[in-house]
Amino acid sequence: MADAIMKPTMSERVARDIGDILSGRRKGGLRAALLFAGPAVIASIAYMDPGNFATNIQAGSKYGYRLLWVVLLANMIAMLFQALSAKLGIVTGRNLAELCRTHYPPAVVLAMWSVSEIAAMATDLAEFLGGAIGLALLFKLPLMTGMVITGVVTYAILMVERKGFRPLELIIGALIGLIALSYLVELFIAPVDWPSVALGTVLPRLPDAAALTIAVGIIGATVMPHALFLHSGLTQARAPGADDPQRRKILRFSNREVIIALAVAGLVNMAMVIMAASAFHDKNSDIATIETAYHTLGPLLGRGAAGFFLLALIASGISSSVVGTLAGQLIMQGFTGFQIPVWFRRLVTMIPAFIVAGLGIDPTDALVYSQVVLSLALPVPMVALILFTGRRDVMGSFANSGRVQAVAFASAAGVLGLNIILILQTFGVVLPGLG
Repeated sequence: MADAIMKPTMSERVARDIGDILSGRRKGGLRAALLFAGPAVIASIAYMDPGNFATNIQAGSKYGYRLLWVVLLANMIAMLFQALSAKLGIVTGRNLAELCRTHYPPAVVLAMWSVSEIAAMATDLAEFLGGAIGLALLFKLPLMTGMVITGVVTYAILMVERKGFRPLELIIGALIGLIALSYLVELFIAPVDWPSVALGTVLPRLPDAAALTIAVGIIGATVMPHALFLHSGLTQARAPGADDPQRRKILRFSNREVIIALAVAGLVNMAMVIMAASAFHDKNSDIATIETAYHTLGPLLGRGAAGFFLLALIASGISSSVVGTLAGQLIMQGFTGFQIPVWFRRLVTMIPAFIVAGLGIDPTDALVYSQVVLSLALPVPMVALILFTGRRDVMGSFANSGRVQAVAFASAAGVLGLNIILILQTFGVVLPGLG
């Protein structure tokens, strides 16, 4: 019995093997890459959450394949910033929220925390509602019942983290695999116009003002504020490097994982748009809700297509709700310096979703507008991340090069510019070409 109690956990074995690789006692290779994999996998679920379902369905059904370039652009920006977030945690041993609290005046920290909390709550709203919608449609339950089940399941998965980081990474990875497999099947079922897919991916177009709103929603659903905070927290202590050579080795593994994990997420997002465009654009271009999409898919492409759509939505809602709660907890703890029980954070993040359902607000509308809120909040962590990773007093020799800083600032400026246009449009300002 004593031997069983003293047996190393899965996470302890992974940490030990990582230490052997960093010290040179074990060689690299595929197994080594798998040992280091995990943080980007968890962060990548933020790019496949139910908010993506809502915005991508609207993009594909209304505009066909013409907004695929927005998905591609957003995913490339996401790769850059997730890599910077991972680097920040690996090099400094601290996460983005903690560094903000340490380096900025209290008034600035309070403002940043407020914006980040709003973004975290908008994130949880989308994720929690998405899982509940999927369960409600699959089992023909009231939305409130689906929400309660989603809350219980996500909390149970969160409790797995008590056994270490590895079991949670494997669970999230399995759910991502389920989402990707479901959409791979959808692409075989749907009648895809591949030449139009290629054109829509490389030719930037915004047909009208409504397309701009959806484009900003896609960016808000793809480049996620909470994921920028979370990734630095996932890497800050998972595989600590003893010196700069070890940190550089960890960074190499991290950058490869970011590229692969975010590439998968990007392909899933593009598959969402492609499926909606193929199934709805010519026949039902006014599809605007997840529920309508599900009920329309059956008659158009068969019950199998509708079933795989729901399967992906439920997996997305549950896994992203787990990750969203972790991110919200990290943001609150990082900015305040207080330890926050995970049950408290889960309760806080469930409240907005129950309010939306109780008021009878259309869930898909809530999902889409939550993504716009995320896009409006996105410049805060983006700019903070650029500034910290470019500072030699914080990063030492790992500080960003001038080229990386320029690309990162240009990306942040592009997102901020889209947000300004959206705000002007919201207040009735007619913009040339988008009026």
